[in-house]
Amino acid sequence: MPSACDPTIDDIEDMVSAQDPTPHERQYARKSIVPRSRRRKLDQQTTEELQTDSLIPGTQKIWMRTWGCSHNSSDGEYMAGQLAASGYKMTDDPAEADLWLLNSCTVKNPAEDHFRNSIKKAQDQDKKVVVAGCVPQAQPRMDYLKGLSIIGVQQIDRVVEVVDEAVKGHSVRLLGQKKDNGRRLGGARLDLPKIRKNPLIEIISINTGCLNACTYCKTKHARGDLASYPVEELVERARQSFQEGVCEIWLTSEDTGAYGRDIGTDLPTLLWKLVEEIPDGAMLRLGMTNPPYILQHLEEMAKILAHPRVYAFLHVPVQSASDSVLMDMKREYCADDFRRVVDFLKERVPGITIATDIICGFPGETESDFQETMELVRTYRFPSLFINQFYPRPGTPAAKMEQVPAHVKKQRTKELSALFHSYNPYDHKMGERQKVLVTEESFDAQYYVAHNKFYQQVLVPKNPEFKGKMVEVDIYETGKHYMKGRLVEESPVFTPSITQPLQPGEVSGLTQELNGLQKSSSSSSSSSSSSWDSEQLKLLSVVFAILAILVVFILEKIY
Repeated sequence: MPSACDPTIDDIEDMVSAQDPTPHERQYARKSIVPRSRRRKLDQQTTEELQTDSLIPGTQKIWMRTWGCSHNSSDGEYMAGQLAASGYKMTDDPAEADLWLLNSCTVKNPAEDHFRNSIKKAQDQDKKVVVAGCVPQAQPRMDYLKGLSIIGVQQIDRVVEVVDEAVKGHSVRLLGQKKDNGRRLGGARLDLPKIRKNPLIEIISINTGCLNACTYCKTKHARGDLASYPVEELVERARQSFQEGVCEIWLTSEDTGAYGRDIGTDLPTLLWKLVEEIPDGAMLRLGMTNPPYILQHLEEMAKILAHPRVYAFLHVPVQSASDSVLMDMKREYCADDFRRVVDFLKERVPGITIATDIICGFPGETESDFQETMELVRTYRFPSLFINQFYPRPGTPAAKMEQVPAHVKKQRTKELSALFHSYNPYDHKMGERQKVLVTEESFDAQYYVAHNKFYQQVLVPKNPEFKGKMVEVDIYETGKHYMKGRLVEESPVFTPSITQPLQPGEVSGLTQELNGLQKSSSSSSSSSSSSWDSEQLKLLSVVFAILAILVVFILEKIY
């Protein structure tokens, strides 16, 4: 067995080598073993109460919490779908759950803090715990993860195995990579059962990992180098999603712009294939892309983003407008590269929405560096801006650099936030008539949330007839992050879905009959099992009784 200092064993299969005896050889060796008789102590009781384990994996309730990006959200949906398909009941109430499945994010310290606190809370309530996501994948030996079962980011197709063992009180860790003839794969299969958080939206991870080595990034430690899914598998997944009533697809990864470079293809090739599958009125949203790789495809990307079934929206993180800071970050582009991307797309795709990210207070950032970033925001007035105060992540090169004082980081974050909130990006939209796709409910439950061609948020009346539909509205109010639209009278309500969407909690990828069975079994609690479970329990009780009799008989013969 390995010592505590040996590398972590990813899977139990890794412990078996070609030199180990086969099961047949082990069985043959047992024939030469003669059991020794042992004199029984006079005071030893001759009868003992039979103890049986009545825990049956697959009958428990599971609560899952996911932190982080849309890639992590998709992983969580896949894990929930597989668990539900195998008989577990997914619950929204952590208190009634038997097991907590915590799907973590390692991008920033606060996200990991929430994750760690949730583990402690579960343990304080005597809940079984299984952890997943980027934190345990990157740092499986953290003290607070000791004794916990872990599902690696490329092992989500084995979530049922891990949960089954955790329910029985065992600790299992699956951290290996998916490979085919030595080549790293994008991850688990895309056709696994899945429970979409929103039945109208399918999140598809097109690749995992990236080609960069940013000095501040912890995600690289978990997701690794670039590994892309084949075009045909992604197209088939999109096709299946539309057949299940989805009307909006999000493409996600750590860097969508790098897609395909490891398998001899590229992002525009994939996007043109996907566009062919999108029904009229349905929409495709492209995820985050870093500047270096999108620069090579600007002409094609402009054509794709102008397509009527693709949102004219692109998330391109700049992080800083200072070239010296970008160099320390190892971002592999300069500020002018970013400007070129934005200027080109704004010219070729009028009205396009460019979202970006900025880190305030990266190690070595001077006041002059920060002012360059402020000037970039003043120039482009990004309608969507993600502002992040720098947090040094353990194990990253940036954590070892000389840090900007905390009060300076905080002040710069405040200044940039104040600049962002000083302008209203949608004031000029007042009175416009727009076609919008309605997909969600607002946080306050007062409106439905829709998006126009530029993926700008439009709140519309909460009419059940609008959900999952393309409607025409007149904009009558604008805010910092939204517009409000009033339905144009006598305008048609268009249904983009080619079939009825799945119900909330319904498992994608299963037949109607299996979904019906899954719903039926979920309607009863684990303490009040279905008739099928009761019959199974009776049968197991009989088997245990027979085994107990056999054990007693064998012990009597031996002793």
